[in-house]
Amino acid sequence: MHAWEVARPGPIEGDPLRFVEKPVPAPGPDELLVHVRACGVCRTDLHVSEGDLPVRRSGVTPGHEVVGVVAGSGEDVRGFALGDRVGVAWLRRTDGTCRYCVRGAENLCPASAYTGWDADGGYAEYTTV
Repeated sequence: MHAWEVARPGPIEGDPLRFVEKPVPAPGPDELLVHVRACGVCRTDLHVSEGDLPVRRSGVTPGHEVVGVVAGSGEDVRGFALGDRVGVAWLRRTDGTCRYCVRGAENLCPASAYTGWDADGGYAEYTTV
């Protein structure tokens, strides 16, 4: 599959992204494989690409404003069928148990992970969520 990844964080004018060939990701037990149809460009994606946010994963594929269709799923996923339209958000995962998650402030969860920063995002043909 084709994807853009952060090669060297820096100014956009310095071409921090490179176009690469990557294997189609395999969804984990509780994840969907999403065939990306569209992905917006958010300022946060630019922060990741330009190095304004610290590198959390080398070679990450940015993009978290994703819309696509379900192309596969892990064995624990229920409620989705192949071809269903889905969206992929910036906030990828939280622990669901900390004081922030319990009060509905998941974005403050110390165990949070983010699409396009901690895990590959939508500047690719496929991503997982």
